[in-house]
Amino acid sequence: MAKRIKQFEGLDLSRVGVVDVGSNSVRLVVFDGAARSPAYFFNEKVLCGLGAGVGATGKLNPEGRRSALSTLKRFVALAERMNLSSLTCVATAAVREAKDGPDFVKQVARETGLELRVIEGIEEARLSAQGVLVGWPDAVGLTVDIGGASMELARVHGGRIGTCVTSNLAPLSLADIPEKKREKVIAETLRDLRQKLPGRVEEMFLVGGSWRAIANLHMARRAYPLNVLHAYEVAPEDLLETAEWAVGQDVAAFSELVTTSEARLSLVPLASQVLRQVVTVFQPERIAVSSYGLREGVLYEQMSPEARQLDPLIEACRHTEIAAARFPGFGEALFDWVRPIFALEEEWTLRLIHAACLLHDVNWRTHPDFRPTASFESVTRANLGGITHRGRVFLGLMLTNRYKSGRRVRPDDDLVALLEPEQQQLAETVGRALRLGAMLTGASVDALKQSRLILSDSKLVLVLDGTMGALRGEVVEKRLAKLAANLGRNFSIQVE
Repeated sequence: MAKRIKQFEGLDLSRVGVVDVGSNSVRLVVFDGAARSPAYFFNEKVLCGLGAGVGATGKLNPEGRRSALSTLKRFVALAERMNLSSLTCVATAAVREAKDGPDFVKQVARETGLELRVIEGIEEARLSAQGVLVGWPDAVGLTVDIGGASMELARVHGGRIGTCVTSNLAPLSLADIPEKKREKVIAETLRDLRQKLPGRVEEMFLVGGSWRAIANLHMARRAYPLNVLHAYEVAPEDLLETAEWAVGQDVAAFSELVTTSEARLSLVPLASQVLRQVVTVFQPERIAVSSYGLREGVLYEQMSPEARQLDPLIEACRHTEIAAARFPGFGEALFDWVRPIFALEEEWTLRLIHAACLLHDVNWRTHPDFRPTASFESVTRANLGGITHRGRVFLGLMLTNRYKSGRRVRPDDDLVALLEPEQQQLAETVGRALRLGAMLTGASVDALKQSRLILSDSKLVLVLDGTMGALRGEVVEKRLAKLAANLGRNFSIQVE
């Protein structure tokens, strides 16, 4: 095994594997290359509970140890068959804190061929923060990663990582502390952490399965329409209320609301005790949930400096266009073509229009009647970084209107309501522009460059160069007319 898979090497990678031996779960994630936006080729998790009782006994949970070893043997067999170019194996709090941690590492190496890299708490905080930067390249604030046996925090600012700290404020560790002392231990520990991390917290990025479980409960309690945890934004006071509620509930109450596993939900009350004090002590202005953490941080470590500077959303859309569109490369030409009529829009909007251009044709194999719906679902539910929930809906609505306009094909009104009416109208306008550009030349990049749109105060003009006049026709005029109507303009076609 050791000969076939290189471990933790920053090479030209095509398929990258990460094994994360955590205090609660053991997971294998295989990324489809060290690209700027994670593409998950394979993802499997087993809740082994390796760190249960470490605080009380000083040793790894015997049953958890057996389960983890069995899981790792399966992961090795899978990795061999996937022909991975690299496999990085990391172990966190439970293994580094347990007295028999070194013995477990040796056993894993002996029986599986895997070399576990036991990382210190500060290193875990750094890797987790790097994972957040995968999704938010310009993140400013504080990352808070809760695992089974430890919680790590790190300052992030504009793509850079600052102070990193670690603590034992996690469910499996807190379970070993008498209930009467728990709140005091949490308060004292957080007071110390706050001194190490002074200053304003613009945004708090929550990383880890327990935080995601709480966020899932928050979504369910408020009937939030888009059940996507990554980049879920919640007001601190709202999340605080859910944490207060969750402290007094049991697994049965949680299971009535969400489909999260009972093993994960059993940790929610203890994690909620921590969360309510974290929010109170650090007073974040905003909170966002991150599905990216340590494993994505390992991937980030293997990216080239140039790749780290790229936009994760645009790169993911480019990758999708190459893999699924009929004419890869046309999306960039289409963006250049439509951009003049949206020149006054904000950068946030232009970036999403760019993404829509790249994705405008990736659902061409879907039956025409279902392309609007498929286009909306493919981006609102996709595993994408660098995009907010409102951004997902806006992008999906643009692609819906790229195929067909009108309320008859609109997605669920509760989802659309995440956007302001002006944004909904703009999404329809962009969709009609994409539809016109896509059919005008049959997706010929060279031909599209021989035409252009000119927007004045009163008119939208489609200019066709030279022999392009032959492409003028009834369908072109009809679609140009609809686009002009959306823009509140008359229209004309000029052949030069």
